[in-house]
Amino acid sequence: MDLTVIGRAEREGFLVVEIDRFQGPLDLLLHLIRTQDIDVFDIPIATITEQFLQAIKNLDANDLDGAGEFLEMAATLIRIKAQMLLPRTMEGDDEEDPRAELVRRLLEYEQIREISLRLRTAEAERERRFAKGYIPVRPKVDVSDVPLETTWEEVFQAALRVTLPAPRNVDHRVTQRPVTMEEKAVLILEALRESTRVQFSKLLAGFKERSHGVMTFLAGLELSRRRILLLRQAKPFAELWMYRREEGGAENEAGGAEGPAPEALVEKGAEA
Repeated sequence: MDLTVIGRAEREGFLVVEIDRFQGPLDLLLHLIRTQDIDVFDIPIATITEQFLQAIKNLDANDLDGAGEFLEMAATLIRIKAQMLLPRTMEGDDEEDPRAELVRRLLEYEQIREISLRLRTAEAERERRFAKGYIPVRPKVDVSDVPLETTWEEVFQAALRVTLPAPRNVDHRVTQRPVTMEEKAVLILEALRESTRVQFSKLLAGFKERSHGVMTFLAGLELSRRRILLLRQAKPFAELWMYRREEGGAENEAGGAEGPAPEALVEKGAEA
């Protein structure tokens, strides 16, 4: 609750305040002192007590916690006022001022309130300049400014404890099914038994590896060299066609008994 002075009643000689806006009895008491420019070390206890009692006269009885704090402060002021009115003996001149404890509490409260106000101001300024959760970057410390606390003997002992990882012998083996030219020659001749010609791309249907295309082409070249088939293209980079020879190689193409097998043709071609 923030304290606010509503007005000054000059004729009655007391301040009219809204008690619900105070943050406690010390806040009210400090407000009465500061608004009237009263020296906190020389409080006119009778005047302040009268103003304080007038301010809390209309306290809400339902708020027991808040009302109890103000009533306790009122009792303290009345006790201090009574002690101030009592005569002092010659031996009691050096006794502590009855207002000393109250002054100490007021100064402590004022200091805490000032610190709290500064923290709220700093928080608002930080929130205005930076996003929530922002952490400032720490400056890098120069290596020359960092003292070396480790001796070379400690470094050497640490190096001796380092063990090399055990080497692992991993053999990388690539297994691939071999593709022979004999198999591709048989594939070509079987295709030409069913038709007089066949497309090169048709012979590669179902095979994804590039080696099948290479060996099929080499088998075609070998069979063409042996005059078993013909290779033709309509134009450069066009589709390659393989044609069956109808002349003297027909018996070989049909796999007659007098003609050699495709494997033998390829083997002879390789030997040549």
